[in-house]
Amino acid sequence: MTNKKFGAFAAGLAAISLVVSACGGSASDAGGTKAAPKSEAKGSIDGSGASSQQNAQQAWRDNFKSANPDITINYTANGSGNGRAEFLAGKSQYAGSDSAMKAEELKQVANVCKTDKAVELPVYISPIAIAVNIEGVKELNLTGETIAKIFAGQITQWDDPAIKESNPKAKLPSAKIIPINRAEKSGTTKNFQEYLKTVAPSVWTHKPEETWPISGTQSAEKTSGVVTLAESTPNSIIYADFSQIKKLTPVKVGVGKSFIGPEAEAAAKIVDHSPASKDATDTLLSKDFKRDGSIEGGYPVVMVSYLIGCQEYKDANHAKIVKDFFSYIISKDGQEAAHKANGGNAPISDKLREESQKVVDTIK
Repeated sequence: MTNKKFGAFAAGLAAISLVVSACGGSASDAGGTKAAPKSEAKGSIDGSGASSQQNAQQAWRDNFKSANPDITINYTANGSGNGRAEFLAGKSQYAGSDSAMKAEELKQVANVCKTDKAVELPVYISPIAIAVNIEGVKELNLTGETIAKIFAGQITQWDDPAIKESNPKAKLPSAKIIPINRAEKSGTTKNFQEYLKTVAPSVWTHKPEETWPISGTQSAEKTSGVVTLAESTPNSIIYADFSQIKKLTPVKVGVGKSFIGPEAEAAAKIVDHSPASKDATDTLLSKDFKRDGSIEGGYPVVMVSYLIGCQEYKDANHAKIVKDFFSYIISKDGQEAAHKANGGNAPISDKLREESQKVVDTIK
């Protein structure tokens, strides 16, 4: 399926219901966890951004709405880049993003917030699964270099010797590999490219960005679109948030002399053992993830999705809602709700929760 043909299909999918208003319902409906704490605020706020957070955001908003019927929180899953752009343009009060804000974006914070300080909290930890649709193949091992060569177009057949070497017992077809990438700006795309650049710099020579650097490829919009296209495309391979991989076969990635699958706990190890990024501050808790396989038992193709907001809002009521909502998201109950809604992400650690709560407490 070509990009143009799939564009109409993806647009139809997006039109169905990616913009979901927080609605009433019991806490058990949104993940089986305790209801969110009550807030003294009333009114509504809007958020937008990462489609990887879509299911988690629904659970968080449903639970929060159940405890606070006078508050409505909307979230549009339109991609990380769009979410950050809408927040910085004053069209929303918070954003979800699979990438931390860039230096040039941080300079725009004062245009929408009362001060030039934003908050950036890593709240959603998930493996990025490399997943395949190959008939009869229910388990597949791939080294980082092989993955890079597949997406760079250097390995084009499933029975290539490099793939067979890692899978001596698999019945690999003599069929063309069909890589599928995200069509729009995506934090998942940037995180995936950062992994490729780390493990195979001589193969993946592109600078990691939120846009896909190779033209003429098959692509789809949003995580759901990529997964849907792969499910209907034999011999395809994708990268996508693990929580949304249901019918496809997740790949085990080479780490040292072993292969590790995209388990949530393995992804969480990467986050806890990675240092702060160069742009990190007392309110921006961004990290530089170790994707080189040096963390024992860690799955290196990891994605951390952030909540982004103002430290000080121009509207005091917005500040109250954001503060209470963010507090719930990073709580144990909030993290459990996200995990039950998705099934593939890992709750943040107690240490990260404490650090994040200190930042949330400064919101006003």
